[in-house]
Amino acid sequence: MTSPETNPADTNPDKANPDTANPETARWTFAGFRRGALDVLPFVPGITGFAMAYGTVAARKGMTLFETLLMSATVFAGVVQMVVLDSWPETLTVASVAGILALTALVNARYIMIGATLRPLLGGEPARKVYPTLFFLVEPPWLMSLRYYSKGGRDPAHMLGGGVAMYVTWVTMAIPGFIAGASVGNPKQFGIDLVMPAFFVAMLVPLWRGPRRSYGLIVGGVAALATDFLFGGFWYLIVGTLAGCFAGVFNDD
Repeated sequence: MTSPETNPADTNPDKANPDTANPETARWTFAGFRRGALDVLPFVPGITGFAMAYGTVAARKGMTLFETLLMSATVFAGVVQMVVLDSWPETLTVASVAGILALTALVNARYIMIGATLRPLLGGEPARKVYPTLFFLVEPPWLMSLRYYSKGGRDPAHMLGGGVAMYVTWVTMAIPGFIAGASVGNPKQFGIDLVMPAFFVAMLVPLWRGPRRSYGLIVGGVAALATDFLFGGFWYLIVGTLAGCFAGVFNDD
């Protein structure tokens, strides 16, 4: 008497779970998308507070709700939006617009390095899928995608799922912040000005590998603080980034 045939998916977990299936076949699956969205959930409270802080600042700068949401939906870069609003001139001139563009390029230059680290996950994929995915590239899904890849995950939809989850949160949560903006006398009174630094400090936790393997984080942070104290402005972004990169390169670990 012969035993009934067994479905390979019943005995091979890699076949049963499309998210961990053969890297050559598991591409752009809904399972990968869903896992990416779930992986960034711990960041949702932080980005919610960040988005509300942006909405509050935008309201106090005189922007309409439509303008506030349009900026979030098209730019989708929290640090840039906060920095640009903070330096927004009363009257727009050619020089001020050029300055805003230069500042935006400077702050977002970090994505050159961030994007390069995603080459193993996204390299070789169709451009029509990769470039729309990169629109949603921000730090939380980037960090989670690196962790996902290090554990053997190969589905690029993971990055897309995390990015879309952050995008929806970022755009929608600016609304309550905007509504509250008119009623908040001084945002610093409620600690709103600390939301952004607290958010990014929290994101360092998954990257910490002990002092020896975290020279880049430590050196970059110290250099940024020293530069801000000595010179002010936004030079700390450049100095901190370069110092952290060089420290990481020369770390023999």
